Amino acid sequence: MSGSANTPFPDLSGAPEGTGEEAVRHADAETILGETRPTRTRLGSLESERANRVWWDADTDDYHRTHGEFLGVDSAAGEFVWCPEGLHEGDVQLLGPVAGRDVLELGCGSAPCARWLAGQGARAVGLDISMGMLQRGRAAMAASGPTVPLVQAGAENLPFADASFDIVCSAFGAVPFVADSARVMREVARVLRPGGRWVFSVNHPMRWIFPDDPGEQGLVAMFPYFDRTPYVEVDATGRATYAEHHRTVGDRVRELVAAGLEVYDIVEPEWPEHLDREWGQWSPLRGSIFPGTAIFCSRKPA
Repeated sequence: MSGSANTPFPDLSGAPEGTGEEAVRHADAETILGETRPTRTRLGSLESERANRVWWDADTDDYHRTHGEFLGVDSAAGEFVWCPEGLHEGDVQLLGPVAGRDVLELGCGSAPCARWLAGQGARAVGLDISMGMLQRGRAAMAASGPTVPLVQAGAENLPFADASFDIVCSAFGAVPFVADSARVMREVARVLRPGGRWVFSVNHPMRWIFPDDPGEQGLVAMFPYFDRTPYVEVDATGRATYAEHHRTVGDRVRELVAAGLEVYDIVEPEWPEHLDREWGQWSPLRGSIFPGTAIFCSRKPA
């Protein structure tokens, strides 16, 4: 599962940009990228992809120091965690039976999910734009456990033939970071076989209206839900170094339907009582009040 702590901020002085370990993680990334500032601006597909490739390459080591254990990156068999709420595919089986199935993971990061799927008998493939993330995944596979093919590519142009996969999935990878998510849905529909599933998790769209703060400041709605202008971080030259794109719940559903897919569920995981960790904007406080994750479940008609 890839995914940033960022949620949208206008270019306002004093806007919080994360706290605790997450703030340190972003500060470490800026050592490589230079000082950045948040803004809201339109980005095309190529610029957005370039920015996020730069970000995740720079952030790979710090991201895994902060979240690797939770995600099971170094687990011998990998792990499939859908979201910061800790929902595990082994428990919920949103993908259905995977043994003997061809499965593609979009935005796989270091591929703990794809490796877990391989351990369950799937013929899994991982795809990500970040070579840094993929190299981290290769290192984990070299140490132990199942191995899967890893492909560096963007989700808007999948380098696979039509009807190549029985299942496509993404756990906070790819979908929030592309400028044209409708195109991603069409590409997924193209590479899916009839009856195949497409299941992906993203920030719950309602989170767009709140500041990126796990505490009480993060309980106050400040930003328009219907403003789809991307959240972008830019360096001193104005070059984008990170981009995240918002869609409403309705947008997501319409994009799926327009791609010829059938939406059969939207899962909103509740915050577990036993989970006391924070992950950027996710926290026990906020999780007890409103959802942090939405998992869209769809299929290609048989």
